[in-house]
Amino acid sequence: MDEEEAIAGPPHRELYALLHVSPEASDEEIRRAYRQWAQVYHPDKYQDLHMKEVATQNFQRICEAYEILSDENKRQIYDIYGMEGLTSGLELGPRLSKVEEIKEELERLRRMKEQEKSLAHFRPSGTIVTELSVPHFLDGDSFVRGMQMASQFQSQISKKNTLALGGNLAVSEHAGGRAASLVLGHQISPAASAEFMVSFGLQALVGVQTTRHLSQHSSATMGLAMSLQDGSINLSNTWTRQFSDTANGNIQLVLGPESSIAVGWQKREEKMSAAGELKLGTSSFGVSAHYTRRFSSKSHARIAGRFGSTALEIEVGGGRKLSNFSTVRMLYTIGIQGIYWKFEWRRGGQKIMVPLLLSRHLNPLFAAGAFIFPTSAYFILKKFVVKPYFLKRERQKALENFEKTSTQVQEAMAAAQRAQKLLENVANRKRNKQMELGGLVITEAKYGNLKHVKRSDQSGGVTESASQVIDVTLPLNFLVTDSGQLKLHEGVKKSGIMGFCDPCPGEPKGLRIEYTYGGNRYEVTVGDYEVLFIPREGHRI
Repeated sequence: MDEEEAIAGPPHRELYALLHVSPEASDEEIRRAYRQWAQVYHPDKYQDLHMKEVATQNFQRICEAYEILSDENKRQIYDIYGMEGLTSGLELGPRLSKVEEIKEELERLRRMKEQEKSLAHFRPSGTIVTELSVPHFLDGDSFVRGMQMASQFQSQISKKNTLALGGNLAVSEHAGGRAASLVLGHQISPAASAEFMVSFGLQALVGVQTTRHLSQHSSATMGLAMSLQDGSINLSNTWTRQFSDTANGNIQLVLGPESSIAVGWQKREEKMSAAGELKLGTSSFGVSAHYTRRFSSKSHARIAGRFGSTALEIEVGGGRKLSNFSTVRMLYTIGIQGIYWKFEWRRGGQKIMVPLLLSRHLNPLFAAGAFIFPTSAYFILKKFVVKPYFLKRERQKALENFEKTSTQVQEAMAAAQRAQKLLENVANRKRNKQMELGGLVITEAKYGNLKHVKRSDQSGGVTESASQVIDVTLPLNFLVTDSGQLKLHEGVKKSGIMGFCDPCPGEPKGLRIEYTYGGNRYEVTVGDYEVLFIPREGHRI
């Protein structure tokens, strides 16, 4: 599990965790869970004033959760918008009586919020390409062989209209050029849109393009453009078909001075993406493909190839995510045009690319060295420089977060321990009964920082790591059913379970359980949002 995935999970599930029910639970299951918790935390059961106060606080939490989840309208709002949607006074109106109507209305409100948000944004993007050449530099010429700059600013000028302004500049050793473009987009209907475009400079033209969704899985785009330089006309048609949730294909036909037909496909999954295209023109042809593999949320590798009448090359490389907004990538390219290193840096909508020509000749020894040298340098730097730096930075951030949230965590852990105190009698009774029957007994359970939930990380008394873990043996024994089973639902953050708390905000969390069943010992560790069902033979040790 990636660290980001361990931290970020399905939203708006805290109330389900509190009642210990699935997000898909029926009304009867919610009612039954409420009754079970109400029997434990009803204030009238306790005479001691302190215990009565603790019971009252937890009973109010249970009642609030039940009030929301047992009301169909409130539950729909909570599932989509969370508590914020309920406390902000969101009203659906009396005319909405069916679940489908509620979903449609909530979806409409969500789209309105997204539109309002997009209206307030002015989205810029740009690319800078600087071409460098070692052979030319060694021959006494300039090291920089050319530069290209392109930028675009897109804005939502109304609910149905967008405006994009763009420009580019290209200079080489002996020539240069510039161009500017304007594109006006209009949403004709939910299934159709149109774009009007005009450009000046190197490729002066005027054109129009329309797109329509033919069905749920297919769309068609038709474009017409006329050159302002020679009056030539280009007609283009593109058909796109979605084959699955992760794959689609397209066919493009262009009629004009440079007629062509192209067939392509794309596939994108959580850990990989791939694409390919075959293009046939009146005077050229080409085949291209690429494959990208993501090893984690921060790093990936890429291999690509191009073959045709004007290109023959193979490209390999990889990249790494530096932050939420920045990514760097280095590629090694070998082909008929020479041997290249390519460096890329992306931040938001901005991109800088630096292709460096190393050699115009395909010398096998030089080609091997050009590949091995940066690869070896990368792994050496990663091991002795980059990784130690990021580990140090992560430890520093963790320490700052620990100091910042220590008071909040102490209060949350104290509240969790008070909640556990009221569960103690029933939990011990259930535990003793399971021991007599040879059933499921939780012997030890730790919840908290994923790196510290194991017993070996808990030795040495109360330290920073130990304080990022809470003992949840008692509440889990309480949750064991009479039939000797325990289930924690998928997609529900475990810190919301009664008797639990979040001992390390912002850190990935896990739950480690040791238990006995039928005289045998078992052990299992699961992530914060993973499903858990015990006993399981696969957990036996």
